[in-house]
Amino acid sequence: MNGVERGTAEGSGPGIPDRFERFVAIGDSQTEGVGDLPNPDGTDRGWADRFATALAGRDAGLLYANLAIRGRRVDQVFAEQFEPALAMEPDLVSVIAGMNDLIRPGFDVDRTIATMDRMERAFVESGATVMTITYPDPDGLGPIGGLVEGKVREFNQAIRETTASNGTVLLDLEPIESTADVRIWRPDRLHLNPDGHWRMAHGMLSVIAPELADPAWTDSLPAPPPESAGRRFKGEAEWVFRYLLPWVGRRLTGRSSGDGRSAKRPEYGPPPPIA
Repeated sequence: MNGVERGTAEGSGPGIPDRFERFVAIGDSQTEGVGDLPNPDGTDRGWADRFATALAGRDAGLLYANLAIRGRRVDQVFAEQFEPALAMEPDLVSVIAGMNDLIRPGFDVDRTIATMDRMERAFVESGATVMTITYPDPDGLGPIGGLVEGKVREFNQAIRETTASNGTVLLDLEPIESTADVRIWRPDRLHLNPDGHWRMAHGMLSVIAPELADPAWTDSLPAPPPESAGRRFKGEAEWVFRYLLPWVGRRLTGRSSGDGRSAKRPEYGPPPPIA
C-alpha cells in the first residue's frame, strides 16, 4: 500500500491543483517541527518547512505560514489557529493534530473527530486543498505504544471516514511499517527525528506533488543488531524516568510544553532555505 488517498481516489488524482500559491500548516509539535534540525533562525525545521521548500522549487513564489504550536490539543488548534489560518485564504492547508488528545486519560474520539471534521470541512469549502494523516502503528514504540494502540486505531479509522466525507487528502501512515520504526523517532518516542521529518515531508509530497517525492521515504531501515533483555529493560527504564515521569508531572500541574510559545511563522513568507 502506498498509504495515499483523497476520498475514494488515490495519489495526486483529480481535484488536486498543479500549482499552489499559499500554504498554511496548523497543528501541534510535529508540524511545528520539534525533533528536527534547527533552521538558521533557530526554529525547529520540521516536515512542513521541508515540504514547503521542496514545493516552492516547483511552484515559484509559494508563500508559507506555520501556526502550529507544540503541546496543542485539537480543541486548542481550533480555538487558536483555525480562524487565523482560514483568514489567510490558503489554497493548501495541513491539519494534523490529535496525538496530545490520544495520550491523555478521558480521550473522547467523537468530540475530537467532530472538531477535526469542522476544520477540514471549512477549509475545503473555502476552496483549499486540505492534507491530513493517520498516525503510525504505535506498537513498536515501547510502553507508550501499548497504552494507546487501541485509541490510535480508533482515531485513524475515524480520520479515514472523515477524509472520505470531506474530500480531504489523506496520507495513511498506519499501514507503512517504516513509519513505526523507533529509529526515525526521538528518544521520547513522541516526536520524529530529522530522518522522520524528512520521510514525512516526502510522504506529503507524494500526495501533492509526486514528481518531487523521493520514493525512499517508505524504505525500511536495516535490521537492528540483536539486543539483550537486560539492555531493553534498561532502555525502557531510562525512557520512563527521562520522559514519561516529567510528562506526568506536567499533566498533574496543568503545564504544557507549549506554554508561553507562539507560532514560528505566523505570517506568509517564502519557505526557509534548506541545504
